[in-house]
Amino acid sequence: MDTNVLLTDSNAISNFENADIAIPLKVLDEIDKHKKRQDSVGMHARSIIRKLDELREKGNLFEGIDVDAGKLYVKGYDPFKLPDDLDIENPDNQIIATALSLKAEDKNNNVVLISRDINMRVKCDALGIECEDYSNDQVVEDIEGLYTGLQEILVDDQIVDSVYKEEGVFLDPDEFSLEPNQFVMLISNSNDKKSALVRFTNYETRVQKVDSFKKGIWGVRPKNKEQNFALDLLTDPDIPLVTIIGKAGSGKTLMALACGLQQCFGETANDRRYSRVIVTKPVEPVGKDIGFLPGTMEEKMMPWVAPIQDNLKNLMGNDKVTLDMYMDEGKIEVEAMTFIRGRSISNAFIIIDEAQNMTKHEIKTVLTRVGEGTKIVLTGDIEQIDNVYLDETSNGLTYVIDRFKDQACAGHITLVKGERSKIATLAARLL
Repeated sequence: MDTNVLLTDSNAISNFENADIAIPLKVLDEIDKHKKRQDSVGMHARSIIRKLDELREKGNLFEGIDVDAGKLYVKGYDPFKLPDDLDIENPDNQIIATALSLKAEDKNNNVVLISRDINMRVKCDALGIECEDYSNDQVVEDIEGLYTGLQEILVDDQIVDSVYKEEGVFLDPDEFSLEPNQFVMLISNSNDKKSALVRFTNYETRVQKVDSFKKGIWGVRPKNKEQNFALDLLTDPDIPLVTIIGKAGSGKTLMALACGLQQCFGETANDRRYSRVIVTKPVEPVGKDIGFLPGTMEEKMMPWVAPIQDNLKNLMGNDKVTLDMYMDEGKIEVEAMTFIRGRSISNAFIIIDEAQNMTKHEIKTVLTRVGEGTKIVLTGDIEQIDNVYLDETSNGLTYVIDRFKDQACAGHITLVKGERSKIATLAARLL
């Protein structure tokens, strides 16, 4: 088992049935270098060290300790088993040498090296060692299977008419498989241009016709049906968790901010459901990192939240005085995600932008900070991931969408059309 497997999932040693597990001695040395990190990698490093220490009480790691249906070993290597072409000082090569040594010990055993490192797997293949990727952290097998929050259904013409007449329309569970707060496009089977947009709650409740939001929210009007659905979720106080994914320019951040401002600083008391807007995003650079930034926490965060500031200024009509006043009074907070652990945030409208760059552990940490009366919105584009440890199927945003899709307290919609500009839309599609 390679180092990167255990730094991705400290429970990996429990995920192999009917197999003995060998952890190369060099892997323990590599894990030790990461144990002080204050991120998910450091958390997994500390966790696997504790697990191995607990296992020592049951036996000897050199001779093997019973775990599940097999044994767990910590193994060294014979340097003479490695070809002269490979540098024995290289940690990866020492792990490969351990696998070669195990093969030589018992030729009847099938030795498989588990690694998330592509180059490691290529090396193993060249040396005749069976090697596999570790994909236990994948939320969905294929991104095409990710829940979109929208389903199109063919129905009788009369059902579409009943929706517009605001008559009770119920969907049959034997005929349709739907999730709570899923949007449904009811299409007439006699005229495909005749349709109704509704939100499904449950099979005992009639479907709700979705508001067209013609007056807009804080000056923002939907330009397509998916944006319409997003505004419906963002303005519903009974749905405290909303996830929105979409390509660059699809309007996810702008709509989330507009709904946050409306529900914090709206004209009527009924509008003002929350006391403040909290905006944050993972600190994950695009391209080469520029290093440490000087100044206070707010000053350090400003380069990262500049896109959010652009949207806020646009929504406030470039009224910088009012925006600064709200920020000075704490009604609009720019929060560093690094310091969110331990907080309990109540009566707030929280927006986590670029949530696709968060791990499952990080997103769990954020969601467990949510107090009473708080609404949290996660936005992101799962096709633009800057975190090298994540991909479309293993990031925290995908994880939340999949795990919360059947919960009545959560809603999701995938935005499919870019509305920023023609060039932005083409760039998202062609590049």
